[in-house]
Amino acid sequence: MTDTAADTADDRPQVDLHGAEATMLATLYGRALDARSPDPILGDTLSAETLDKINFDPTKTGLRPGDHYSVAMRAEFLDGWTREFLAGHPNAVVLHLGCGLDTRVWRVSPGPGVSWYDIDLPDVIKLRRELFGDRPGSTMIASSVTDPTWLDQVPRDRPVLMVAEGLVYYLTEADGHALLRRIAGGFRTGQMIFDGFSRLGVRLQKLNGAVTKAEATLHWGIDWPTELEAIDYRLKCRDAVGVFDASDFSTLTHRYQVLAAVGKTIPALSHLSTYYRLNF
Repeated sequence: MTDTAADTADDRPQVDLHGAEATMLATLYGRALDARSPDPILGDTLSAETLDKINFDPTKTGLRPGDHYSVAMRAEFLDGWTREFLAGHPNAVVLHLGCGLDTRVWRVSPGPGVSWYDIDLPDVIKLRRELFGDRPGSTMIASSVTDPTWLDQVPRDRPVLMVAEGLVYYLTEADGHALLRRIAGGFRTGQMIFDGFSRLGVRLQKLNGAVTKAEATLHWGIDWPTELEAIDYRLKCRDAVGVFDASDFSTLTHRYQVLAAVGKTIPALSHLSTYYRLNF
């Protein structure tokens, strides 16, 4: 290697993930793009700083121009529900499932009484620990969310909030049902918040650039809140909000305003992606 090549070598950690794990790079990239935009929605500057710490090719994320809007709006909406729950339960346990490189715990900034757990696969947690380090009040657990044993590390005597952004549709229906049933049965009271695709959304997954680029596969489609309530008698759907109804599209580009208007008027599209909030 020449001196010039050595001087320009990139010593940042090389990130090369595949499947559902790789989609976390698309969401990190989307939040960073939003943070660097003139009028950010989420304003997640930590995600922008984190993006600069890793070596990966953003073109491999499959994000198209403007896709960062949807990434930022989804995070902002679920952050709002998270803050709402913690405001009423200052001593809660938070289970942040499939956390990836999400900076939610910093964005939400829970109080000192909250015990926050970030759960993801070992390779992801290893990278997360390298990039973020430890944060007081939060604990990382290296495990598949479908492995029932990770719950043994979590206190069960307090209200619990399960947050799962960009996760449940990568689970099989059987695994998803088992996960929700396990959490509902493991705590006295709590709430689950997550986003889901309809069955049509799962069938249209080839149109999702981030999914296809990552060579990931969507499995579990949800059409009605009653399907979730039927998983366990303790589950009651408090809210089911379509993504086109959840955020203000009026300040976005004309293309996204038209997309939202069409999405709201066609039933099949209005329920293509939904935010769910379940009480138990």
